[in-house]
Amino acid sequence: MYIVIIGAGSIGSNLIDLAVRDGNDVVVIERDEERANGVAAEYDCLVLNADATKNGTLVDAEIDRADAVISTTDVDAVNIMVMLLAQEHDVPNLVSVVHDTENLPVFEKIGVTLIENPQRLIADYLYHSVRYPGVSDFVDLDDETELVELTVAEDAPMSDQPLERANETGALPEGCLVVALKRGEEIRAPRGETTIRAGDQVTVFTDDAALSDAVAAFTGDRA
Repeated sequence: MYIVIIGAGSIGSNLIDLAVRDGNDVVVIERDEERANGVAAEYDCLVLNADATKNGTLVDAEIDRADAVISTTDVDAVNIMVMLLAQEHDVPNLVSVVHDTENLPVFEKIGVTLIENPQRLIADYLYHSVRYPGVSDFVDLDDETELVELTVAEDAPMSDQPLERANETGALPEGCLVVALKRGEEIRAPRGETTIRAGDQVTVFTDDAALSDAVAAFTGDRA
């Protein structure tokens, strides 16, 4: 893919690393000269030390070739302007971080894929890591539900439990659904007859009210 990334701050720099390592053609636009020079020295990509809100800069980045433009600056006004300009160049994939929820309608009107309040996402992740040490990953789906990835402990209530009996025995709390299971290198969609084993990695859909019980069911730990 040909990807234009706006901003080389904490979010942008990690994104640049992922995109370049995955073999994409990457162009970075960064106003700060020191940051721009740092990216140019570390990565095999084109770096423009320029203002991305200027159409000429985007032309220099060959935006008409772009499969995606991703704006990661910490100023919503800059991100909005970049998205509007990219839209005029018919870029098929527009992605931006959004820091102020009041600006969401503007981004949505443009048709941007949003990464809302990345600082809050980081804070949520850190909080979950402390409160639920058994959770290896999680994704908030909305204000009330999320997906959590857990490794099943030997002495956990769900260890050696067939899923079809887990609700009857009370081992699996109400409001929880096992949607994926990884055993060794094999990933499968669990069925009723699937028996959960210690060491399995399970992805569980749960509402917030049942989250603590869900973690305890598979890890034996209770927050």
